[in-house]
Amino acid sequence: MDSPPTAHQPYVPAATVLPELTIRAVVIGTLLGMVFGASSLYLVLKVGLTVSASIPVAVISITLFRIANKVLRVRDASILENNIVQTAGSAGESIAFGVGVTMPAIMILGFDLELTRVALVAVMGGLLGILMMIPLRRALIVEQHGILKYPEGTACAEVLKAGASVESQAVAAEPYRNQAATAGMSAKTIFAGFGIGLVYKTAMVAFKGWKDVPEKIFGPPFKAGSISAEISPELVGVGYIIGPVIASTMCAGGAMAYLVLIPLIKFFGDGIPGVLAPGTIPISEMGPSEIRGAYVLYIGAGAVAAGGMVSLARALPTIWKGLQAGLRDIRGGQTAGQLRTEQDLPMKLVVIGALALIGGIMLAPSLGMNVLGALLIIVFGFLFVTVSSRLTGEIGSSSNPISGMTVATLLLTCLIFLILGWTGRGYYVTALSVGAIVCIAASNGGTTSQDLKTGFLLGATPKHQQVSILIGALASALILGPILLRLNDAATVYVPIAEVAPGLMATGELPAERVGLSGPQGVSDPGAYRVWQKADDVGGPVGKYLIDDTGRARYLVDPGINGTHHKRPDGSEVRKFDAPKATLMSYIIKGILDRQLPWGLVLFGVMIALVLEMSLIPSLAFAVGLYLPLSSSSPIFIGGMIRWAVDKAHAKRQKAAGKVLSDEELAAEGDKSPGVLMASGYIAGGAIAGIVIAFTSGVLDQFDQTVGAWAKANNPFFEGPASDLLSLLPFVLICVALYAVGREWWLQGKPPRANR
Repeated sequence: MDSPPTAHQPYVPAATVLPELTIRAVVIGTLLGMVFGASSLYLVLKVGLTVSASIPVAVISITLFRIANKVLRVRDASILENNIVQTAGSAGESIAFGVGVTMPAIMILGFDLELTRVALVAVMGGLLGILMMIPLRRALIVEQHGILKYPEGTACAEVLKAGASVESQAVAAEPYRNQAATAGMSAKTIFAGFGIGLVYKTAMVAFKGWKDVPEKIFGPPFKAGSISAEISPELVGVGYIIGPVIASTMCAGGAMAYLVLIPLIKFFGDGIPGVLAPGTIPISEMGPSEIRGAYVLYIGAGAVAAGGMVSLARALPTIWKGLQAGLRDIRGGQTAGQLRTEQDLPMKLVVIGALALIGGIMLAPSLGMNVLGALLIIVFGFLFVTVSSRLTGEIGSSSNPISGMTVATLLLTCLIFLILGWTGRGYYVTALSVGAIVCIAASNGGTTSQDLKTGFLLGATPKHQQVSILIGALASALILGPILLRLNDAATVYVPIAEVAPGLMATGELPAERVGLSGPQGVSDPGAYRVWQKADDVGGPVGKYLIDDTGRARYLVDPGINGTHHKRPDGSEVRKFDAPKATLMSYIIKGILDRQLPWGLVLFGVMIALVLEMSLIPSLAFAVGLYLPLSSSSPIFIGGMIRWAVDKAHAKRQKAAGKVLSDEELAAEGDKSPGVLMASGYIAGGAIAGIVIAFTSGVLDQFDQTVGAWAKANNPFFEGPASDLLSLLPFVLICVALYAVGREWWLQGKPPRANR
């Protein structure tokens, strides 16, 4: 039974007024939100997950204002201004997750990834999640204080307290005045991590300093078994932050795919002379990647769907409590509180804003929305924003099953459409738009609740936070669409038609407008072609084709996201984005509405997830690893093991001092270590470098070819018999650096510095 909420006195008393919603705070927060939103989008396209940006943004905010105070002699920021910065800056990460999880599915389903469509979904979902969370603040943040912990929001409040300015310390409430505030706190650790990640990724990818994916493929008797690792700083950083349990569980899923399922399929399929559907060539001619693409991806999709639904079912009691609390709060209304810390945006404005967004969703032709779709967005949106906000309070953002909520939304939406007979291709977009907006709203609702918890502990003005996160969300949503499209274009391969479907002719009416090739191939072929979306597999694969004026197909357009062709005609390598969860969404929509899913393979994945649950092992992280390439989950595992080693060292030292920490206490203390800051820097630096390199791939194509040719001929770290082993040396260096930084304050026997 829940205990009654504890009395609360904020850091800044309600009667005290400090600078808060200032222009400089909103601008800096919005800009930082764009940076972390871009890096989070890159990350979710690669591995299907992100990490919270609030604490790194808070640390950077404190440091920037301190530097401005010392160098430019401008006023230092108050603790409430720094809180506005982290509030505005946190929105980008949560919106990026929703966009990366859903919007690439539009392209996988055979539609163009239009900028207006992505921008509308991002804006509508982001703002709707915030507006739906506002009436829940009193029920979840205030009334449930002492019951719902909101771990990231609470940790962020501690960071801001420790870095409070002298002015903020002077007005702090009595219980906080004796705290040892770290007035001179800096963000050297996160900036060092950012620099290392940026330089490392640039040297590895742009200058071909060493091989980026060391790999070993086994021969008989373990034919088609393989191990590999994408030795990127951002993936190691993710593993360190999410911890050893989730990291090792993900990697175990990858090990099952690459060391069990793929070799098993190869073992039994080698003797089959013909093609085994849904494959298109005999298994005897397939390598590990082809087997994964033809069979294992469907198994992984089934496991992810089942794991998401199980995690959602496990949260049903919480869902019911959250709905009751939300409805009570709305029925009761809001009294016009005199205290600054009780002032929300007016409910009238919230309702009008939500209705305006729903109207905009219905009127936008690119979303293919109808009245039923809009109604489903309202129902599922309020349901899952409430669920997300409450679950975030109980288990934190990292364990919040947003993917499961999105899967449930899509399943129910598609089943309703199926019952109504809405099974045409046009309803693909409607169903995905419903799922995407709900996903982004739920994701941003959870982030908003963490921010409001931070403000509640500090004594912030809720309406100021709500305004700042609305501005930050809008700005981040507008830039994520162009970034998503550019990342896709940079890794798109235009496959000559002779390689996939010789002599293929287009059928039906073609659009009048013409498009050119983007990226490096656009330089060698500046011609303009018409686009043909081929919906069947007669005469060639399903997909997007470029057609000349005679109706003859010239190229198959293999997208950068979820594409299968990893080399351009000139032989240059292309690193694709797997977008695992977006692919799952496309499978659900097409499988239900078209009844074309290979259900046997999908059910294998469902059974794997259920067996894990019966063994008391949470299946969702394992299922994500089963779906991802092992090269993505193995560096995450290494990062998790570094965190495990650091935590064990701290536990041993504390035990020697007579203090035994529980697993929860150990994890909480580890979350405040400089290692988390270093890992956050690795993520931001590596991801930003990857984005810049992708954006310049067409402009610097000649440079890339020249460097690549030189590295293949002269660099043993990049090409040669020992390249796989040698390329691990720089990777080991950044892992050792992360371990050393993570242990730094524990080795000195000092309490953790709250500089996360």
